[in-house]
Amino acid sequence: MNRERLVRMANQIAHAFAVQAPDAAVASTAAHIRLFWDPRMRKGLSEILQNGGEGLEPMAKAAAERLAQEAAEAG
Repeated sequence: MNRERLVRMANQIAHAFAVQAPDAAVASTAAHIRLFWDPRMRKGLSEILQNGGEGLEPMAKAAAERLAQEAAEAG
């Protein structure tokens, strides 16, 4: 999946949860991506984040960071 599409989708998910408190919105965005994106999509998001996260809005970037931290902790 191309980079622009992943960024757009992550930002759309973050917008959908933006009505929640900031911490809850980040958690909900990360949970949605974890549950509904396939591993290739999550890997692509991780690569976008590793390359600076260009295009990701702050809430989407925070969710991607949370997912990266979870992956690092899982080993």
